[in-house]
Amino acid sequence: MIEQHNTIVVIPARMASVRLPGKPLADINGLPMIVHVWKRAMEANIGQVLVAAAENEIAQTIRAHGGDAIATDPSLPSGSDRIAEALALRDPQKRFQYVVNLQGDLPTIDGLSVQRCLAGLGNEQADISTIAARIENDADVANPNIVKAIAPLSDDREVAFARDFVRKVGPEHQPPYWHHIGVYAYRRDVLERFVSLPVSPRESERKLEQMRALDDGMRIVAVRVETVPLGVDTPAELEMARQMLKKTP
Repeated sequence: MIEQHNTIVVIPARMASVRLPGKPLADINGLPMIVHVWKRAMEANIGQVLVAAAENEIAQTIRAHGGDAIATDPSLPSGSDRIAEALALRDPQKRFQYVVNLQGDLPTIDGLSVQRCLAGLGNEQADISTIAARIENDADVANPNIVKAIAPLSDDREVAFARDFVRKVGPEHQPPYWHHIGVYAYRRDVLERFVSLPVSPRESERKLEQMRALDDGMRIVAVRVETVPLGVDTPAELEMARQMLKKTP
């Protein structure tokens, strides 16, 4: 059973961003971005929260604001690998059986979306849960930077198994289209299995890590949410985040 005592939210963070170097510590209205994300995770109130930091300065920043952080190998290739190492270091007894991977560049995500992501694992057939929001305009449908979850979601169906994840929709895909949001909830053994697998052909081709799971036969459930959080990857997006979070304490 999913409960607070056996659930942990892990936020991977590293300073080496190509388009926005040092972005975990980028200032948003007086607080580093990683602190905003940590606060959103705390607000979700689904379990413990841990920042898996590639650099000590990120970990020290979180601790200075009252949070929990652990330093991980900076050479790890992905956030999933960073989360797995942080868990192995912090929880070798495997008390935490459910793990939410919350990206460190989503300072505007709402707690309900994090809760809904975890709730997807209430389906016992699901290995991984993620979230998606309806795409409302043609420009976003055509944008290859917006990943689409191919799943039979609808206004009446809030949860469905994902059949695919694509950057470009084709004639074989029918609307409505769903904007995939890169937040994941894993069963602990599934996460450990996932990071042990080699990069799959479709993962390499599409630059989408979740394809490794589908290619290995894992079942990913997509849960419908109402809003898409702002992902901060550029100076312009950082300024947008500052404007959006002006009234957030």
